[in-house]
Amino acid sequence: MLSLQDVEDAAVIVYAAMPPTPQYAWPLLAKRTGCEVWVKHENHTPIGAFKVRGGLVYMDQLKRDPTRVKGVVSATRGNHGQSIALAAAKAGIAATIVVPQGNSVEKNAAMRAFGAELVEAGHDFDAARDTAVRIAGERGLVMVPSFHRDLVRGVATYALELFRAALPLDTVYVPIGLGSGICGVIAMRDALSPSTKVVGVVSTEAPAYALSFAAGKVLATNSADTMADGMAVRGPDAEALAIILKGADRIVQVSDPEIAAAMRAYYEDTHQLTEGAGAASLAALLQERERLAGKRVGLILSGGNIDRPLYLRTLGGA
Repeated sequence: MLSLQDVEDAAVIVYAAMPPTPQYAWPLLAKRTGCEVWVKHENHTPIGAFKVRGGLVYMDQLKRDPTRVKGVVSATRGNHGQSIALAAAKAGIAATIVVPQGNSVEKNAAMRAFGAELVEAGHDFDAARDTAVRIAGERGLVMVPSFHRDLVRGVATYALELFRAALPLDTVYVPIGLGSGICGVIAMRDALSPSTKVVGVVSTEAPAYALSFAAGKVLATNSADTMADGMAVRGPDAEALAIILKGADRIVQVSDPEIAAAMRAYYEDTHQLTEGAGAASLAALLQERERLAGKRVGLILSGGNIDRPLYLRTLGGA
């Protein structure tokens, strides 16, 4: 899907707006997991999540289109929407973001702060996406998908950084929402570290990608009700699934209690704040720690955007 040059070109766009994020090997995480753990800190971006990279590249390409763009609209649970809002503002393009009803209060506030018009509609991400498609048609706006080559090209820059900066990795765990992150990791693994295994992580309460991976075809679920809202999708993207089927070693399912335990572990061992999806890769490693004993492992901490009340309850053991 992507060449090394594709991603290096995207990095030029990304680094005009932000520096590379760090990757650290934390000794207390190594003690907890029994292996050398390199954490890619995508909670250290201008929106607190990896998605900003994709939004910057997508919007850079969109503004080059000679066709007049009235504005963009997209659906999100938060991080993708912040990415599009920030990148659209930098490009001088109006952005409308649709979120499900009851979405994260703090993520909603962040999207508005970046200048987006926020619309609350639908009971989950997939329903919000249907509303976004309708708004695009009614207003003549460009519908920004959650999976697109330019989005993947942008987010792949974090994998470019990780594989170039960390010592050779045996395995990298990547949380899966609609798939841009893991597809970017697969592309850069193929280019820079072919022996590294890429493992996807999904919630047991939103297992569509795991079910689809096992079946070798797209299988949707009826619900996606998990505290890890970045992974709460019912329907996989067919293009993303094709890349994952070809390039991933396996997909691990983690429960909300396992994710919560990983969030507490991150705080105790690194004092890093993580959202549910951001901690999912550590939850998967903890589930498989006997299998990875003594190995060198990469964990994608994809974001740190979580409402304070939920985070406090999680740290308290709820």
